[in-house]
Amino acid sequence: MNPMAQAPSLTDFGHDPWWLILGKIVFAFVVALLGTLLGVWFERRVVGFMQVRPGPNQLGPFGLLQTLADGLKMAFKEDILPKSADKVIYFFAPAISVICAVTALSVIPFGPMVSVFGHQTPLQVTDVPVAVLVVLALSSMAVYGIVLAGWASGSTYPLLGGLRSSAQLISYEVALGLSIVAVFMLAGTMSTSEIVAAQGQGITFNLFGADIQGPGWYAVLLFPSFVVFFISIVGETNRPPFDLPEAESELVAGFMTEYSSLKFALIMLSEYVAMVTMSAFTVTLFLGGWYAPWPISLWSGANSGWWPLLWFFGKVILLVFVFVWLRGTLPRLRYDQLMRLGWKVLIPVSLVWIVVLATWLKAQDWERNDRLVVLGIVGGIGLIAALFWPSRKPQPKPTLVEQVENRPQGSFPLPPLDLQVPPSPRTRRMVAEREPANAPAGQDSQEV
Repeated sequence: MNPMAQAPSLTDFGHDPWWLILGKIVFAFVVALLGTLLGVWFERRVVGFMQVRPGPNQLGPFGLLQTLADGLKMAFKEDILPKSADKVIYFFAPAISVICAVTALSVIPFGPMVSVFGHQTPLQVTDVPVAVLVVLALSSMAVYGIVLAGWASGSTYPLLGGLRSSAQLISYEVALGLSIVAVFMLAGTMSTSEIVAAQGQGITFNLFGADIQGPGWYAVLLFPSFVVFFISIVGETNRPPFDLPEAESELVAGFMTEYSSLKFALIMLSEYVAMVTMSAFTVTLFLGGWYAPWPISLWSGANSGWWPLLWFFGKVILLVFVFVWLRGTLPRLRYDQLMRLGWKVLIPVSLVWIVVLATWLKAQDWERNDRLVVLGIVGGIGLIAALFWPSRKPQPKPTLVEQVENRPQGSFPLPPLDLQVPPSPRTRRMVAEREPANAPAGQDSQEV
C-alpha cells in the first residue's frame, strides 16, 4: 500500500459537519487533560525509578489516581488573594497559558484520513498554510500568562520570576524559529499535515551522480536543526535544567509563589500541557508525525486506519520521557549560562547550518564542477574564519594575597588570610584581668 494514500492535504479540511468538528475539539482537549494527569504521574514514577524509590503507588493501580487526588486536594484548599495583587490580571493570568497550550493542539495531525460514521476526515482539528507559525505564535503568547502572573502578584519574587521568563523566551524563541527554517526549506510548506506527508515520501538526493533514496524523518536529514529545536523547546517550556523562572532555591517558587488552590493547579496544568504540545510539535516536524517507525513500516497497513494514532502517541511519550530524564539528571543552569547557550551557541549554529543547507540544496541543480567550486569557496571561508576568529587568552587568576593587596581603600574589611579570627576587645580585657601580675613578658595572652 502506498503510505501517501491516506495522508491528508489542505483541501481535505473545512468539509466536516458541525458534530464532527466538535468531536475533534473535545478529543484535543481530552488529550491535553489526560496528558497532564498522566504526565505528572509518569514524571513521579520515572524520577522515583531513577532515584531508587517507589514513587506514587498507593492510590489506584500503580498509583494512577495520585494525580487525580492531588487535583481534588487543590480544589478544596483555601484560595488566598494577596492584598497588593491586581485582582483581575491575577485571576486571568494562569488561564492565558492554559488556553494557548491547548489551542496549539488544534493544528497537530494525530493521524491520516479515517472514516467516522461514514465521513472521511483527517485526524486533525484544522490546518492552515501557516500552521507552524500558529504554534510558534501561541507558544510566544503563553509567556504572557507567566509574566502577568508574576507582575499581578504584587510581590518581589514573582516579579523576578516573570522577568526571567520573558528574557528566557526572547533568547530561545530566536533559536527555535531559526531551527525550523531548515524544515521549511526541505518540505516547501508550513502546513503541519503537508510536512508530515513530505516525511512519509522520503527524499531523493544526488550523490556523485547517483540518485539515492534517503530516510524521510527530518530528525535524520536535519539533525543539527533537531538538536537546536529540542534544546529550545526545553527552554521555552521552562523545564529543568532551564527552570530559572521558578527556581525554588532562589525565588521560593518564582512567578507562582503567591498562587494557591485552583489557580496553582491551572499553572501546573499549563506547564504539562505545554510539554505534551511541544513534544507533539517535535514529532510532527522531525519524527515523521503519525507514520510508523521502521521496522513496523514494513507492514503494508501500518500507516492506514487508526493504527497511526498508536505510533504518534508512542513517539510523544518517548519525548516526554526525555523531558523527565533531563529533570532527573541535569542540575539547574546559572542564569549567565542560560543566556550564553541561547545567544552564543544555538543561534550561531542555526545560522551556519541554514547557510550550509541552502548551499547544498542549490548545488543539487548545478553541474558537479559548479558544486565543487561552491563547496570549495564555502569551505575556504569557513577555514579563514576559524583561523582568524578573534579570541582572548584567559587571564591568570590573581592569588588570594594579590586580591587583598589590590582591594580598593575603604572597602569592607576582609578576614585574616589564616582564617584565625582575633579575639574581641572584651575577651582580651577579660584575659588581661585574669593574667597573673608576674606573667613573663611577651607571653601571648590569646593562648589563655
